[in-house]
Amino acid sequence: MGGYPVAMDDGARGDFLRRLYDVLASPLRSIVHELSVFLAPLVTHSALVVLAADTSGGRLQGSGDPEFIRGVRGLELDRLRREVPSVEAVRRTSLTVGGVERAVLLVHSRNDAVLVVADPGPLDDTSRVLDIWNIVALHVQERADEAAPDYLQHARATSGTRLKALTELADEYSMTLEAVLSTLRSQRLGDAEARGAAIARAADGLVSLRTAGDQVRTLTEEPVVTAFDRLKEDLRPVTRHREIEVQFIDPPSDGRPLPGEVARGARAVVRRAILSLVDIPDVRRARVQWDCDGSSLLMSIRDDGPGTMAGADAVLGGIRQRIQALNGRLSVDATPGWGTELAAVIPLDPPHAHAASAAMAQLRPREVQVAALLVAGYRNRAIAEELGISENTVKFHVSRILQKLGAASRAEAVAVLLAAQGS
Repeated sequence: MGGYPVAMDDGARGDFLRRLYDVLASPLRSIVHELSVFLAPLVTHSALVVLAADTSGGRLQGSGDPEFIRGVRGLELDRLRREVPSVEAVRRTSLTVGGVERAVLLVHSRNDAVLVVADPGPLDDTSRVLDIWNIVALHVQERADEAAPDYLQHARATSGTRLKALTELADEYSMTLEAVLSTLRSQRLGDAEARGAAIARAADGLVSLRTAGDQVRTLTEEPVVTAFDRLKEDLRPVTRHREIEVQFIDPPSDGRPLPGEVARGARAVVRRAILSLVDIPDVRRARVQWDCDGSSLLMSIRDDGPGTMAGADAVLGGIRQRIQALNGRLSVDATPGWGTELAAVIPLDPPHAHAASAAMAQLRPREVQVAALLVAGYRNRAIAEELGISENTVKFHVSRILQKLGAASRAEAVAVLLAAQGS
């Protein structure tokens, strides 16, 4: 299949735009496949993998070679993303997948989403691929922002369990390795050389586990300053040609990192508020401030509008539900002649567990992913496509989830999971 011509006539341009529209109009769970088909004329490839937020709270999706998709680790992609000098970049590199080094093309969008092109062929026009990915990545982000707020509840409910399971796993292995170290240091062992080699290997294992734990925290958390800078970047095109001036009050540089779903939800709230304010004729200025008290993200959005509750209601549409989905609190202070202030407090830690969430804590990380999709209404085939696993594997995970939750049916399991989210 030939590539799209660099200089297009009207017919080719129209076809190009129609195909791009088809990508953007497709369901989120199949958008990566449609993007793969769309990019094939520009750069041949065996698989695409995307690291970005979506409406299910998930971040890693793929299309193409199943071995590549199954073997890609989110932590590794996040590491590659952080190695890119700046956003809006395209570079060729390599990625070890299943013990095999594979050539990849890494495309880093303006909103920090990553597209990985596996086994890429020649590429004459990197800027066009970057432009396409910028459009698609922003569209996926906006679809997530505009989705029903319950996707934030899914992400919020599963994040604490996932991190708890990972932490417990790391602790378990750490204790095991420390016991090995203690045994090997015993004076009753005679082969000093073997003992020294074993100690060195065990020590390396401990370092690796601790490094993995740091990587998990890096992947699932975002520095509050970085999250706020991304918000400013997101709002720049929104306010560039509008008659509103937005002042940003930066959070403290030493503020506690934000869980990923809190950072995404908070940015969505501010973007929605500012988009609402630009349509109010009397609003000329707005101030956005974030702070962090160690346990919560404190958000304030203040405008210089008429200061009426009618004006506040115009801004509140969809915001209140998102704050509630993140277990936060929202207050509104409207003062006639002085403007309106929205203030929100969003806790950084997931809600405390009760009996239902304690049952959910028994789930392994992959089971947590399947459980989140069950709650979202996905059937087995859709779950398999979303996670890049076989439908039989999904059935096995669903059976294990029902057993661990003490549920007799999928509907009963979903009820237990929803109860855990509401705790």
